[in-house]
Amino acid sequence: MKFLRNLLAAILGTLVALGIAFTMFFVLIGIITSSEDSVSIKKNSVLELQLQRPISDYVGDNPMDPFSGGIFQQAQGLDEILNAIGVAKNDDDIKGISLNNNFILAGLAQTQAIRYALNDFKSNGKFVYAYADFYPQKDYYLASIADSIFMNPVGALNFRGLSSEVLFFKDLQEKSGIKLEVIRHGKYKSAVEPFIANEMSDANRTQINELISSLWGTMVDDISDSRKINPKNLNVIADTLGGRTPEFAKQSGLIDGITFYDGYENSLKRAVGSDKDLNVVLLEDYVIRSNKKATNMGADKIAVVFAQGEILYGEGGPDIIGQGIITEALRDARDDDKVKAIVLRVNSPGGSALTSDIIWREIELAKEKKPVVVSMGNVAASGGYYIAVGADKIFAEPTTITGSIGVFGTVPNMTGLAEDVGINAEQVGTNKNSVEYSLFEPMTDDFRNLVQESIESTYDTFLKRVAQGRDISVAEADSMAQGRVWSGVDAQRIGLIDELGNLEDAVAEAANMAELEEYGIKKFPKYKTGLERFLEDMGGAGTKAKQEFIEGEIGTQAYSVLKQVKSVMDQEGVQARMPFVLDIK
Repeated sequence: MKFLRNLLAAILGTLVALGIAFTMFFVLIGIITSSEDSVSIKKNSVLELQLQRPISDYVGDNPMDPFSGGIFQQAQGLDEILNAIGVAKNDDDIKGISLNNNFILAGLAQTQAIRYALNDFKSNGKFVYAYADFYPQKDYYLASIADSIFMNPVGALNFRGLSSEVLFFKDLQEKSGIKLEVIRHGKYKSAVEPFIANEMSDANRTQINELISSLWGTMVDDISDSRKINPKNLNVIADTLGGRTPEFAKQSGLIDGITFYDGYENSLKRAVGSDKDLNVVLLEDYVIRSNKKATNMGADKIAVVFAQGEILYGEGGPDIIGQGIITEALRDARDDDKVKAIVLRVNSPGGSALTSDIIWREIELAKEKKPVVVSMGNVAASGGYYIAVGADKIFAEPTTITGSIGVFGTVPNMTGLAEDVGINAEQVGTNKNSVEYSLFEPMTDDFRNLVQESIESTYDTFLKRVAQGRDISVAEADSMAQGRVWSGVDAQRIGLIDELGNLEDAVAEAANMAELEEYGIKKFPKYKTGLERFLEDMGGAGTKAKQEFIEGEIGTQAYSVLKQVKSVMDQEGVQARMPFVLDIK
């Protein structure tokens, strides 16, 4: 009897769950359908850019997928943002763009790309205005392209120059008894420096200083051109914090107006020539319209393959470059007769050297059939540069972080902790080398030599790939390597890349190499649909909740340190990775 009662309860519970699921499904369909129907643009409208979600180069949205975007998408696609601005440029109903944003969640190169798109938007006689209660430095860099910049009377503007902070964990390892055994090649390969030293090496300090100075120089030049302020004066403003209050910012020429938001809205009304209610179109809504107007001219296509995230061995996904999803995308583009050229968009700090080489090989095979051009985003360093170096031509943004040609390996060791808590590990093996390594025993010289041999072999292979791709000698490649990172500007100067330019420039060059005048864009890889990703996120809600709980309890900065340590502890195999966790402020 108890069995039947439990069975009936289980069946009833399942039916109720299915009923709720179907109800939610149709409600969501209704919400999506109604949102699509409501995207109507009135005359004299203003497109509002509130960039409040993390920005990825590509989120894989399919305009035909009813579950793409909206509540199913946690990130915004840079490709969609740029396309929306481009469509708005020629949309008679859109008179201008309003930047109403704080704390843009994008890299410097992505921010610069949006900035360039807004400048192009203005070339059609339309206006761009910006408003913020508070301007972080990167947000001001974006806003500086606007015709007029406004700020809250009790707001502030952060304009002080760039800095970077690196944390060191050597003492922490000694106190905890848990350490990382490090094997590396490259004097600048300081990804592991925080685990073997207590302070920054001269080589690392030099490369960080030169890198952020180059990035800052690009930002200052761009702001100078837009605001008509001499670069020397901008640096004086930064040195004296001359924009820290609304009054100082206006006196320095960094902004144009000090007003509350209702006053800003009145300025927008005057700009569109209306004294009635302001017609505002949100970017998220306009993307639906602009996606349907994406350029698809001609039967011939240029394939754009997006490779973004860390490089890890395996399938990969929207935020992970795995050999599975990327090699499949490259093969699909290579074997598609309508695709006449391929552009690989790289945004990666690197990772697995093995996976990088597998993808490099696919680039080589693709080049045998059609031109391959690389476009570098925020960062294309170490493994990110590895997968790019074989292309026929390489473009980078001026603010791209690239290079970092070097490799390392890390092996966790708990000998100190084991001794402190009374753990003794004993091993038994059949052959001399059958016991490869134990977490609880000091690393042997034989094992260290084997790992060093693998590191040196991988580094030599990396140099050969660079020498072949850039048509230079191995010695010349080594002189630019040693794990050092470069800005896009410096990378062009020393020959690591060919041209400074954005994704659009790379696509245009690919079309030129393929001798195409009219062409459409075909994007790869194809990720799971918005609904599939949404349901997966729901299934992983427990893990996410734990992560959010820990971050809430220990604070964002401490959680960032914890993630950094865990990331290094989780690394397997030889790494072609960025030489340090670069936190530019």
